[in-house]
Amino acid sequence: MNKQILLKSRPVGKPTLENFDIVNAPAVVAHQGEVLVKAQYISVDPYMRGRMSDAKSYVPPFEVGKPIEGGVVGEVIESKHSNYIVGDKVIGALAWQEIQSVPAEKVTKLNSELAPMSYYLGILGMPGLTAYFGLLDIGKPTEGETVVVSGAAGAVGMVVGQIARIKGCRVVGIAGNDEKNSYLKNELHFDEVINYNTTSDMEAAIADACPNGVDIYFDNVGGEISDAVIANINKGARIILCGQISLYNNTEAAIGPRVQPTLLKKSALMQGFIVSNYLSRWPEGVSELAKWLTDGRLKYQQTITRGFENLPQAFIGLFEGKNTGKSLVEVI
Repeated sequence: MNKQILLKSRPVGKPTLENFDIVNAPAVVAHQGEVLVKAQYISVDPYMRGRMSDAKSYVPPFEVGKPIEGGVVGEVIESKHSNYIVGDKVIGALAWQEIQSVPAEKVTKLNSELAPMSYYLGILGMPGLTAYFGLLDIGKPTEGETVVVSGAAGAVGMVVGQIARIKGCRVVGIAGNDEKNSYLKNELHFDEVINYNTTSDMEAAIADACPNGVDIYFDNVGGEISDAVIANINKGARIILCGQISLYNNTEAAIGPRVQPTLLKKSALMQGFIVSNYLSRWPEGVSELAKWLTDGRLKYQQTITRGFENLPQAFIGLFEGKNTGKSLVEVI
């Protein structure tokens, strides 16, 4: 059997299990120039919600009736290309399918001795590189500045906070429950944490946690949390737009405070980015992140769900705050 997961229908609001269809795919073999890949870990990421809609974006939408695709780490079990042999570990943007044959140029060989294979979908993959380039290239942190991170217990946020600490910054993390915040403060050494679910006045809570104001805001969530942070920014602040997960399932356009007057008065920068903007520099980012991992300056946590058929549940769990760190599915 070779299962695959299709987009059955486009969700309205938060995705449900009814939007997915698990089917048996035909048996596959590798043709000339291809490799046959058996999935080991499959990534679920918030940006995929945008691809489930048919709105124009920076990547094409998923097609109804076709497999969903995302980051996959797997093993080559048959090769018809000279650059790969059976047993090679690879990563690529592949279909949600247990076994698939793909052109060799769609995958990249991995160093299985550098780190656990799952890390290449997390701290040494897209989320880690998103944190690295977003914070360092747009945020440009300097020692003594205050960095606020929303979605701080997620795959990107926890890396942002740690890199900011490495750069000598004061770090304030915002997450959705006390267990996550305890991990951020006690294990990752964030200076302050805020539980947005138990805080009645976010603007005041941020002001209290940031007595010298906010110099850099790494925005993973958008919405009212971001409104509250932006109300506390300093002159010359940098706001890094990485994600807006609090808005992804909205069925109507969100209306909130107009940020332009604040940006103007504070001479502040707000810039969005996509990690693929830095594709040519990914080796630099992986090298630095791996170095910090090796010397113990970076810690990482994953939430791993076992079983290919549980991919939809793991994906939906992203919007319910069920993951700490990177959310992955281990194919068993």
